[in-house]
Amino acid sequence: MTNGKQPESVSSVLKTFGILQALSTQKDIGISELAQRLMMSKSTVYRFLQTMKTMGYVSQEGESENYSLTLKLFELGSTALEYVDLVDLADIEMRRISDLTLEALHLGALDGDSIIYIHKIDSKYNLRMQSRVGRRNPLYSTAIGKVLLAEREEDDVKRILSDVEFTKSTERTHETIESLIDELHTVREVGFGEDNEEQEVGLRCLAVPVYDRFNNVVAGMSVSLPTIRFTEEKKAEYIAELHAAAARISHKLGCKEYPHGK
Repeated sequence: MTNGKQPESVSSVLKTFGILQALSTQKDIGISELAQRLMMSKSTVYRFLQTMKTMGYVSQEGESENYSLTLKLFELGSTALEYVDLVDLADIEMRRISDLTLEALHLGALDGDSIIYIHKIDSKYNLRMQSRVGRRNPLYSTAIGKVLLAEREEDDVKRILSDVEFTKSTERTHETIESLIDELHTVREVGFGEDNEEQEVGLRCLAVPVYDRFNNVVAGMSVSLPTIRFTEEKKAEYIAELHAAAARISHKLGCKEYPHGK
């Protein structure tokens, strides 16, 4: 900026990370020392620390003025690393299925009340889907969304979708959480989810779950294809390939026994 000043939001971010970095250099530290080290007022440091404490990133040592980092940042970093490992492992399997089917492959994870695509391989046909890594889509109208929800308790599904407005993208899109939950029972039973032209007319999608070492579903992997190329024979073949690939990925993530596709 020409006036040399930073927007308040940028300044707040710099102060936040300055405090976090300072706290990372020693086990605990007081407000006065932090303020002196960062050249900030004690009142500002105190205000930021209280916010970080409320969010769980900082803890206060007893009744003293000393503060220290919690393990929440470590948890965030571990989650990020897990997704990096997951994408690397999935890429190998997704490329193999891509070579076999020539269709689009997606890897998606749960993020709040929607799915977020964390990896994608485009179709080898001319058709290009309007999806990209980092894009969000509804849980209720996507095959990946359904496998991410299927093994959760009904109350948990209702909590996740409590603020979601069910928008009809097509005539086949679920209109209520009750109708979605009915389908989720089937998804759990058969081990795969389907998007039968619910997100986009003329497009079918099949997805299976990927598990971590705690046997929790951490992602969904899918193959998408236009209805003109869809057959029941392909459906069975693609689901089998997806299950075999997801089993190998899950095993490498520490899942001892993949429960589907046997």
